[in-house]
Amino acid sequence: MKKTYTRRTALSAFAAASALALAACSNPQGVGGSEGETGEDVAMPDRVNMLIPYSEGGGTDTWARFLAPYLEENVEGNPSFVAENVPGGESITGSNQFVQNGVTDGSEVLVTSGTTYFQALLGRPEVEFDFTKLRPLMFNGTGGVIYVSSSTGIESAEDLQDLEEPLVYGGISATGLDLSLLQAFDVLDIDIDATFGFEGRGPARLALERGEITLDYQTTSAYLTQVEPMVEAGTAVPLMTFGFAEDGEIVRDPNLPELPTVAEVYEQMNGEEPSGEAFEAYRAFLIPGFVYQKGLWATEGTPDSIVEAYWAAAEALEDDEEFQSSAEDVLGGYPLYSGEVAQDDLLEAFDISPEVRQYTLDMLQNEYDTTVESS
Repeated sequence: MKKTYTRRTALSAFAAASALALAACSNPQGVGGSEGETGEDVAMPDRVNMLIPYSEGGGTDTWARFLAPYLEENVEGNPSFVAENVPGGESITGSNQFVQNGVTDGSEVLVTSGTTYFQALLGRPEVEFDFTKLRPLMFNGTGGVIYVSSSTGIESAEDLQDLEEPLVYGGISATGLDLSLLQAFDVLDIDIDATFGFEGRGPARLALERGEITLDYQTTSAYLTQVEPMVEAGTAVPLMTFGFAEDGEIVRDPNLPELPTVAEVYEQMNGEEPSGEAFEAYRAFLIPGFVYQKGLWATEGTPDSIVEAYWAAAEALEDDEEFQSSAEDVLGGYPLYSGEVAQDDLLEAFDISPEVRQYTLDMLQNEYDTTVESS
């Protein structure tokens, strides 16, 4: 079904969100450190099931299947990795199954993407997984580019201030990665019409080419291969990137340094840096949504020796030139992080404040007629 919604002109006031500090400077047992872990060495199993809570052929499935043979070569013990797809419920179904299985011997890992993280951040009552307790193994980020059809007459992000009618956006689901774009325009205080129900970002891009929508975003790899030719042909205009997090700051995407970030566009339009509830919500979802978008996780209670084998494999792959060359298209030119490197950022990201969560839920309900039950 195709429904169109416009954003409301004002939001209810909430208490300003404050960042929650980490309880410790380091967490040697990982995000999900628990009493179940010991310092004893536990052998890696011969076979590891990669539970993928998405359908076959999608971006997350492609990422996991691409990694599998490299994991077999680089994870200590050289286990075989077998993919199992359990799609449904915006990745909630398979992720719940993973925690219900409760496997702690390393024979099963969970493959995740930003949409999985968003379900937890929004506090959906169906969610049984808690990323502050699961153990992070390895991660790959990505970037994203917001662009428009040249038929809009827009030539740069500065022209967004002079729109005569709302841009029309084509999305998959308001509670998936589309949420980051909705939050970006909430930060900029710009009305858009949003149509949800597309089966993927590819169909949305084709809809823009046909003139059915005027606003879209694509991840960096898709932008460079599919949208840049449109830009060169004069049919599309890039506006901004979502930005990348570095040392607590949002900086320009390293793969698209010529484009401003959402935060920079706000500053250009308003003469000051962004702040307040809308920007705090945008920042809260940016790190899990893009910086560490694809990930591998183990259950709470998985022994340190299993977890550290993945950390070591991630570091080895980062130094493997053959892997880096082969991974260019799948990883999008972004680094592969070990869970050891990512764990503090992830712990902070998933420790979302109630104010930020409630602000986001209200924005979805009041601007896009999307009601999300929260636990």
